[in-house]
Amino acid sequence: MNDLGDKGTTMTAKKYQSGVTLVELMVALAVGSFLMIGAVQVYNQSRQAFVINESIARVQETAQFAMDTVEADLRMASNWGMHSRGNAVEGRSLVGTPNPLALGSVPAGCGADWALDLGKPVEGDNNAYVLPCAATGGAQANSDTVTVRRATVAVAPLEAGRLQIQSTRIAAEVFDNGNVPPAFLPASSQTHNLMVNSYYVSANSTLIPGVPTLRRMSLGAGGAITDQEVAPGVENMQLQLGVDTNQDNTVDRYVNPGDPIFDPLDVAFIPGARVMTARVWMVVRSLTREVGIDDQTVYAPGDVNLGTPNDDFRRMQISKTILLRNSRT
Repeated sequence: MNDLGDKGTTMTAKKYQSGVTLVELMVALAVGSFLMIGAVQVYNQSRQAFVINESIARVQETAQFAMDTVEADLRMASNWGMHSRGNAVEGRSLVGTPNPLALGSVPAGCGADWALDLGKPVEGDNNAYVLPCAATGGAQANSDTVTVRRATVAVAPLEAGRLQIQSTRIAAEVFDNGNVPPAFLPASSQTHNLMVNSYYVSANSTLIPGVPTLRRMSLGAGGAITDQEVAPGVENMQLQLGVDTNQDNTVDRYVNPGDPIFDPLDVAFIPGARVMTARVWMVVRSLTREVGIDDQTVYAPGDVNLGTPNDDFRRMQISKTILLRNSRT
């Protein structure tokens, strides 16, 4: 009886033990494959979206940094310490006399006019680079050059080998080597460093070869000129000046750097013209090529038409109008 009972139990257990059929296995594999394919597609799309967003963010970050750097200088142009009248600064460049006080710290590389032409706090070259000092990496074609002159707070009030400005509310004078002009009393005057910056676009970055970049030529101590790389990826920069021609405190027109209305020897010269704003354009591109990009946009910043790049770099064009706080006739 026991033997039969055990045998019956064993046969019953075998009857109820079973695996998946071939059809069920194939269905499971198909469903799993579809799920895997879907997961891979979602991953690839997410990764592609991340790469695109990161590239856009990098271009925007470069553009914002470059514009902020130029804007900070332009806003403070013509600030000479305690006043903003460039033509009231003794020792500035005059016609035929670029260094009237024969200051030894005036840089030779870019010329005395570059450092001491304080009557022109903002000037530039339209679609060209014509400064006597060479452009590092070669100047980018069809890009403007912007020069800004102003004073900045002196950390060490008297510094040997540096061009400085001593100013009061009504007058100022350039000096160097800590030789404060005797006519200025310490109680009623302040000492500031002379700051001159020229911004230009170089065709070739020293940090990332083959990439255009925004650079800055700066006046330093001892007449030294430093050429600093500001923002790799800036491909073009344009400047136009907003001018009040009839002294009603409103911008009447925008003109390019070097416009005849600023030249006293030109028939188009306007004696009372006052530069109130500066409008800056920049075209910024990615540092590396991107698969799937075909830039067919026509870029026309300022007065120049750059045409269509027709390549696989990501680009953006930005512009900003900047109020010159110390604007003068």
